[in-house]
Amino acid sequence: MKRKVKESPALRRTMTAGQMEMISLGGAIGVGLFMGSTSTIKWTGPSVLLAYMFVGLILYIVMRALGEMIYINPGTGSFADYATEYVHPLAGYLAKWANVFEYIVVGMSEVVAATQYLQYWWPHINTSTVGIIIIAFLVVANLASAKAYGSLEFWFAMIKVVTIIMMIILGLLVIFFGIGNGGHPTGFSNLWAHGGFFTGGVKGFFFSMSIIVGSYEGIELLGITAGEVANPQQAIVKSVKSVLLRILIFYVGAIFVIVTIYPWNHLSAIGSPFVSTFAKVGITAAASVINFVVLTAALSSANSGIYSSSRMLFKLAHENDAPKIFGHLSKRVVPSASILGISGGILLGFILDIVFSAYNKSTSNLFVVVFSSSVLPGMIPWFVILLAELRFRKNNALVMKDHPFKLPLYPFSDYFAIVMLLVIVGFMFVNPDTRISVIVGALVLVVATLFYLVRHRHGRLD
Repeated sequence: MKRKVKESPALRRTMTAGQMEMISLGGAIGVGLFMGSTSTIKWTGPSVLLAYMFVGLILYIVMRALGEMIYINPGTGSFADYATEYVHPLAGYLAKWANVFEYIVVGMSEVVAATQYLQYWWPHINTSTVGIIIIAFLVVANLASAKAYGSLEFWFAMIKVVTIIMMIILGLLVIFFGIGNGGHPTGFSNLWAHGGFFTGGVKGFFFSMSIIVGSYEGIELLGITAGEVANPQQAIVKSVKSVLLRILIFYVGAIFVIVTIYPWNHLSAIGSPFVSTFAKVGITAAASVINFVVLTAALSSANSGIYSSSRMLFKLAHENDAPKIFGHLSKRVVPSASILGISGGILLGFILDIVFSAYNKSTSNLFVVVFSSSVLPGMIPWFVILLAELRFRKNNALVMKDHPFKLPLYPFSDYFAIVMLLVIVGFMFVNPDTRISVIVGALVLVVATLFYLVRHRHGRLD
């Protein structure tokens, strides 16, 4: 029996289109770019540029498919609703719980990272106390209102965006005019002079894509913010188009500057590529500048995670797939119990990390594995968006005739993106650096599936 999507209490449409775009940027431009780019470059060399573009193409297909559906039916947690209605109730269930799991893990990781970034300036601070203060600050921002959350995330994201733009401009000055390099332009020779363009071969090229997919994850926040943005149809068209372009410019532009200025095989020895780019043009405070930026990136990612996963938990409660208390709306029309529940999960993970680290320094490796395990669950929304759009087109044939925002090359674009995502997952199993992480992520999805089957056995819908 097909399970219908239940209506949850309406949230207030107080967010602007500009805040919606910045939230999506904040979710997708995080420490994966600032700190993870060294790993992707190590695996595939300068061809990492093409890897970012290739995953960007997949991202384009996913977001156009999502935008096509949201234009007809905007709602909070949209991609999960579409999965339930157009794929299977299990798909919607997994999309929601995968989102909750992903952002609790990411939130925990980002809070730990934020405390470490603060130690750069204040080495002797109590990280336990600071971590709790950070979580409390994010909770207050999310409990205030969607508008307050949107304003905070707007400025968090703005700091990251301005930093990347500055780095690209400064990098181009080094490449073309030699500013900071004794007046000698570096040119483009570093793209091929150190072992060629494809230094890691096909295997390395696909290895890098798993990290890149993880870096891009979060842009589907557009689907969740659609329930709290004014004029959602107009906002979604504008946001999808502009966010995709900006992300590709920021990611590809930043990586281009890095691999053009520095030999790719020297990057692992110079620390953060972003720090080195600013230092190259004489900004001696580069380390402090970038430390501030990655601190705001960590806070931004945790902030986006609490917002996103609390809305999902809210929906799960109203569909009887989570405790009913999480379906409570506050007087400010925000899902307060869900926000506190997600934040509580982040706090618990943060405390466990402190305890484990105090007794066994090697648990830091386990922590990295747990953080990376969020990548596969984070891909679930992409899969369900693509699968839902296939059925959506068939069920809304009349409406689609005059639809102004269609996914190009349907259905071939859907099938292409689905196959390539599966190929990337396959290479995650092959890569020893990501094998354990993808297995952990797969186990999380298996356990969630078993819970669903037990709860809904014999066609039960309650």
